[in-house]
This record gives sequence, C-alpha cells and structure tokens, in this order.
Amino acid sequence: MNLLDVNWLAVFLAALAGFVVGGIWYGPVMGKKWMGAVGLTEEQIKEGNMGLIYGGAFAFSLLASWTLAHTFHSYEVNDVELSVAVKVVTALGIAFGFIVPALGTAYLFSQKGKALFFIDAGYWLLFYTAMGFVHAYLP
Repeated sequence: MNLLDVNWLAVFLAALAGFVVGGIWYGPVMGKKWMGAVGLTEEQIKEGNMGLIYGGAFAFSLLASWTLAHTFHSYEVNDVELSVAVKVVTALGIAFGFIVPALGTAYLFSQKGKALFFIDAGYWLLFYTAMGFVHAYLP
C-alpha cells in the first residue's frame, strides 16, 4: 500500500473532529480542573504562544488521523471495507491500548496526579473515538 493512498478529506475532517473534541474537553468540560491539575492560571495560559500551541496540536491531530486512516486501509482484506463498528472500536482500542498506558507510565514517573491522568486519558479516548467515526463514515 502506498503510504499516501488515504482519503485526505477524511484525514483532515477527522483531525478537525479530534481538535474540536479537545476544545470542548479542555474548555467548558474539564478546563478549570485541568488548569488546577497542571498548576496553570488563565493568565499563564494566555501568555503562551497560541499560534504555536494550536498549530502544533492540529499538526499532531493530522498525523494521528493519517496514521489511523493508514491503519484502517492496511487492515482491509481483498479490498473489503471495514465496518463502522470495527473502525470505531479499533480507534478506541488504539487509545486505550497505546495512548492511555503511555500517559499512565509517563505520569507515574513524573509523579503527576491521578486527576490529570484521568482528564488527559479521557480526552484521548474521546479524540480517537471521534476520529474513528469520521473515518468510518468517510472511507
């Protein structure tokens, strides 16, 4: 399979979906709890380079989305498209089986609190699930 042989519209829209999930999760849903868990104030966050932060986050979302699209395509056998359920469960499984353990290990060694772990792990589970849905409906 050609590494660039993916639906680029789906890659972009899935990355956008994950990015929007992040805006909601780290905004009205968990924003204040997250700030407390990382020890930042709203003023400190506003002092950050927002172009670099959001631009970099979206670039990483695109990379994750492309990787997910490539993974789905490589799982297809005899050009039979994977079902919606398989794509969504696979995306969720990637988050649960790879991202969450990586976060957990990093947070254990850096001695970060459980609250931050659960906030960030919850985000990544939602992020990959949202991307899985987009890729499932835009193969």
